[in-house]
Amino acid sequence: MASTETQFTPVTDTGTLEELFARSHEAPVVLFKHSNSCPISAAAHRALKGWGAPVSIVVVQQHRDVSREVEARTGVRHESPQAFVLRNGEVVWSASHFDITAEAIERAVSENK
Repeated sequence: MASTETQFTPVTDTGTLEELFARSHEAPVVLFKHSNSCPISAAAHRALKGWGAPVSIVVVQQHRDVSREVEARTGVRHESPQAFVLRNGEVVWSASHFDITAEAIERAVSENK
């Protein structure tokens, strides 16, 4: 299990986002679009903490350009909070709001190894 400090890796630019899509060709990648002013997003963040594995995180208020690029790149309309599992350069699972649970993420990652 990753510690809280290392579990969440910030995605602060489109170059880092591109690296995530490239890395998804080797293994599933979890990407989380987080709003730091939304209580539902805070609940989703806690759920992902409970999962305990690495998560790449875009804080939408701080990195709107990256958030918009996620929408453009995936074709999935922006919502916040929003979680994705990327595999082979594509979204294989996504959820928003209260559908973001540790169990759902675990299942999506396991099904796309």
